[in-house]
This record gives sequence, C-alpha cells and structure tokens, in this order.
Amino acid sequence: MDRSDIPSLDDLRAFEATARLGSVRLAADALALTHGAVSRRIAKLSEELGFQLFEKSGRGLKLTTAGETLFLTVNRFFGELRTTVQGLRAAATQDDALVLSCEPSVAMRWLIPRLGGFQAAHPAIALHLSVGGGSIDFARERIDLAIRRLDFAMPETWQVRRLFAEKVGPVMVPDRLADFEEGAYIGLGSRTRPDAWSTWLARHPHRPRPQEIRFYDHHFLMMEAASVGLGVALSPLVLATDDIKRSRLRAPAGFWADGTHYGLIWPGEREPNAKARQLSAWLVAECQKSFS
Repeated sequence: MDRSDIPSLDDLRAFEATARLGSVRLAADALALTHGAVSRRIAKLSEELGFQLFEKSGRGLKLTTAGETLFLTVNRFFGELRTTVQGLRAAATQDDALVLSCEPSVAMRWLIPRLGGFQAAHPAIALHLSVGGGSIDFARERIDLAIRRLDFAMPETWQVRRLFAEKVGPVMVPDRLADFEEGAYIGLGSRTRPDAWSTWLARHPHRPRPQEIRFYDHHFLMMEAASVGLGVALSPLVLATDDIKRSRLRAPAGFWADGTHYGLIWPGEREPNAKARQLSAWLVAECQKSFS
C-alpha cells in the first residue's frame, strides 16, 4: 500500500471535526483554523477521494452515504490514536521513544487495539506509531522497526522477521450470508489490490460469483463498507480477525493463503536496541495469538 494512497491527516482531521460537530464553523474553532481553511481541506479531500462527503441540507450540511462510512472509520481511528498516544507520551520522555511504522489498515484494525497491552507490559517504553506502506527510509524518518507486507524489493542489508502469512477471504455481516451463498451479492474490493477478486475466484471456482465488484480506495474503507452491510469484502485475515471473533463479521469460505507474508523489518547495519527487541518479541507473540 503506497503512502500516496492515504489522504492528508490534516484534511482528515478537518473532515472528522466537521462531521462530528456538525458545522464548519465549530470545526474551525476546535482546530484553531479559519472557516475557509477547513472548507478548503474538506474540498481537497473530497476531490482526492473522488466522491462527495457532504451535501446541503437546508441551511446546513449533512454527510453523504460515503461520508458516513468514512466518518465511522476516521472518528474511531482518531479516537483510538488519541488515547494511545496520550498514554504512551505519559510513560517516558521523547529521547526514549521507539518508533514503529505500520501499514495504515493494519494499524487501524489490528495493531492499535492491542497497543494498550504492550504499554501495560512495558510501561517504561514510549512507543510512537507512524503509518506508511512500501519501502522505508529508516534514517530520515527515524523509524526503528516497520511492519510491512513483503511484496516489494528490499536492500540485502535489511533484516526481516516473518510475522504471519497473508490470507484473504470473503467477509460479510451475518445478514448477507444467504446472499453470498446464492451469488446475490456485491463484491467489495480495494484499488490497492485490483486483481484480488479475480485471483480468489479463479482459486475457488465452485463459489458463486458476485453480481458486480465495487472498489474502494483503501482497505479500511472497504472493511467499513462491509461492516454496515454494503456488500461482501475480500479481506485480508488481519483486518477481519477481531470482528470475526466478536461475530460482527462472518467468513463462510474461510481464508486462502496467497503466498505472501507480513514481516517485521529493520536496517541490518545495526542491531535492534533492547527496546526494539522487546517490541519485536511482543509483536511475534501477538501474531501467534491472532493467527495460529
């Protein structure tokens, strides 16, 4: 997942504040920006995503259907991130920080909900989370460790520890199970993996095909759409595992290993420090709990 696929966090904050407060003016006050600055950021975000976020309702604004789906994700993400960061900052000084980079969808749907456990086990470590995909400039971005899908070329000097195999499968809310079995469903996909559905269907020819496939710009948008019943998402297991365990989503066809893996990466010209080794061991243990 390329970092350029992720909208600006400033634009997302302007959208989230406006949607949550119900007013551009109130959002501007909360963010210490001008009314015009917030409006421009929302317009820029809408243009980049390719769909409208708000529509006029009388003298005010209301979210579009797509805007509501995005708000569910962004509001939850900022809330969880705010809580996590506040706790981590209180634990240690900036000089003691450990920086972990993680792909955005994995961070939002799998990693962040578990970080409280790491902080409880290692209260002396201030862990800072950075989101990004693909290659990493460890020195420039001051990153200690990175979680990535191992589908890109890496320098021979980098060290990699495999965390879990990538597995994909169709997931849906319980109300969509019958539609899935009858082939009366809409397939949801991510533009970051445009061939995922065709590959999965070729591997599972006995499964009913979707009536159509609709693509979202990011996996986390696709998953939110599936969570509110808009269709059947072809999801990586890592993004769906928690909702499946809570019975919010079902995976009647199981998950198929596509041959790739996620791994923990660090630059090999230096050994990870003690804190990075503790984080590495914790991540390995959490992956074993989730995917073994």
